[in-house]
Amino acid sequence: MIPASPESTSVETHEWYPSGPWTGYFVQPVLPGRHWMELHLTFGQGTVRGEGRDWVGPFLVRGRYDSAEGKVWWTKSYLGKHDVAYMGYNEGKGIWGTWELKDPPWKGGFHIWPEGMNLGEGRALSREQEEPEDRYVFEDVSQLSTVGVGVDE
Repeated sequence: MIPASPESTSVETHEWYPSGPWTGYFVQPVLPGRHWMELHLTFGQGTVRGEGRDWVGPFLVRGRYDSAEGKVWWTKSYLGKHDVAYMGYNEGKGIWGTWELKDPPWKGGFHIWPEGMNLGEGRALSREQEEPEDRYVFEDVSQLSTVGVGVDE
């Protein structure tokens, strides 16, 4: 995967938003199990940009984040295919949240984290992590469009 080039002169310095390789998964009711993805993300001045791939195909990431509130939202645009809205929170162990597809009307959870993220005491996040906690899966995903998902700056 080719790293995304920073689009701003200022890269985020908050430890929860390191630019570089991230990994994680999404879950969806119609296809049980974790669906792994690789991402290369750049965080800076409240915007997140990047690219990645999963079993659906390669995609671009464009969105925003608020390091004070820990809130992150973006659009995952599969090349030549559909867009998926993501919204989540970062509390120091990666980003947990919910994704939504309008047509068909599917939604599910996700968790991504910086590759090699250290949790202290020699522990690191891995593919063996638990499924997203209920408190991170939003029941009302209608708020995704009102918080800036799909807004390209």
